Amino acid sequence: MMATSSYAQSSQAIGEDSASLFSGVKYKIEGGVNVGKGQNSPLWLNANKQGLSSINKDNGYVAAGIFKPMLATNFAYGYGLELAGAYNFTSDVIVQQAYVDLRYHGLQLSMGSKERYGELVNQQLSSGGLSFSGNARPIPQIRVELPEYITVPYTNGWLGVRGHLAYGWFTDGNWQKSFVGAKGNRTSGVLYHSKALYLKIEKPEVLPLRFECGLQMECQFGGTRYYSDGTKFSMPERLKDYLKVLVPMHGGSGATESDQENIEGNMLGSYHFSLSYKVKDWEIRPYYEHYFEDQSMLSMKYKWRDGLIGLDLTFPQNRLINSLVAEYFGSMDQSGPFYRKDKNGNTYIHMAGNDNYYNNGFYQSWSHWGMAIGNPLFMSPIYNKDHSLSFHSNRMTARHIGISGNPTNELSYRFLLSYTRNWGTYSSPYKGENGNDIVITDTSTLFELTFSPHKLSGWSFVASAATDRGDMLGNNTGVMLTVKLKR
Repeated sequence: MMATSSYAQSSQAIGEDSASLFSGVKYKIEGGVNVGKGQNSPLWLNANKQGLSSINKDNGYVAAGIFKPMLATNFAYGYGLELAGAYNFTSDVIVQQAYVDLRYHGLQLSMGSKERYGELVNQQLSSGGLSFSGNARPIPQIRVELPEYITVPYTNGWLGVRGHLAYGWFTDGNWQKSFVGAKGNRTSGVLYHSKALYLKIEKPEVLPLRFECGLQMECQFGGTRYYSDGTKFSMPERLKDYLKVLVPMHGGSGATESDQENIEGNMLGSYHFSLSYKVKDWEIRPYYEHYFEDQSMLSMKYKWRDGLIGLDLTFPQNRLINSLVAEYFGSMDQSGPFYRKDKNGNTYIHMAGNDNYYNNGFYQSWSHWGMAIGNPLFMSPIYNKDHSLSFHSNRMTARHIGISGNPTNELSYRFLLSYTRNWGTYSSPYKGENGNDIVITDTSTLFELTFSPHKLSGWSFVASAATDRGDMLGNNTGVMLTVKLKR
């Protein structure tokens, strides 16, 4: 099932006889204060929070929202509105969510800005998906989707399918201008396209296995690019350009020379695979996500040397631990470097190499409001001291562990530990004082306790402590207190 926020995704019957505009409406109010020591707020106090966070070491926010979940009927609708006021964020006032959903049987139309997460990963314990994670602010869009698996006819109940098709727009043009300066390299008015298809093979009464696989593709297109020399270039946004990103094709005469030779817009995406085995109260689920930046890796022209490998374990009910996630991913290959040597030692150009993950010559980077749209272990542009919008390092290896448990009926915890080794990029590797290539490491941790007292229904109190250690993000220590009310 597609992962969304608990308020946004609910499709369970709520028991009301009336389907009036305000029947079954739920609301939430929450506020958080973050204080710290070091250069920034620690990574796991600001990452994978739908952009409702800040890298500044001292920050805070108050958010309030109303949500109408969908009824479990053939025709249903839902909506959500969430606003936030913030201190030391990229904005003082934030429209976090504002959407309307309409559903007819299994088909859904979603319009507006809505929180979404990466596919086939544990939202609480994973480091995040490679092409999309929920790390950045929601992108407003119009989205047609099958949010839940529907059974494919004539498969005897074994095969399910879901997916989506969406067009939207990035909202960070003014922020980019303020971040890089009026004469900096930036974009504005950029459009968004996303599509995905997922398959599920499962019949639990016959076999305790569930296999899921899918392909998700994302694209930035249209918009205007502003260059540091004062010039600008506007990409075409005609109907046929919308079709060219739907079925990736070469850009037309109004596009850049690069897009005319390759594919219109900044196209990227990922393949997803997951296999779940359930036995009694145990569940073991290995998964794999392969990221690609262009047609060569999409079409499997080269060997898959990069990707995210994970293992998600669910334990029988106990007081110590209920879930554990372990992940490893590498992005060192990127279809190989541009320059290679043949068997005689002669250097030649490998034209399909240096995919330069998350970076793009026209659209700058795969980010929104400075935050990586993909996995946050890639250091987001908002950290850049030179105020550029590119990822300074995308060649890395990462190891990540997430653990959660419920020591009591009112108390739960979450622990995250991430370790990365970073090489920079192919074109700009990290260099030491002697000019040699070096590796920069970073270790980030989070320990979080959530207290949900039974006597205060709907209330929860969250205490979080996090650290960064290394030369990538700096040596940061921070604590955060959050109070939430959901009813």
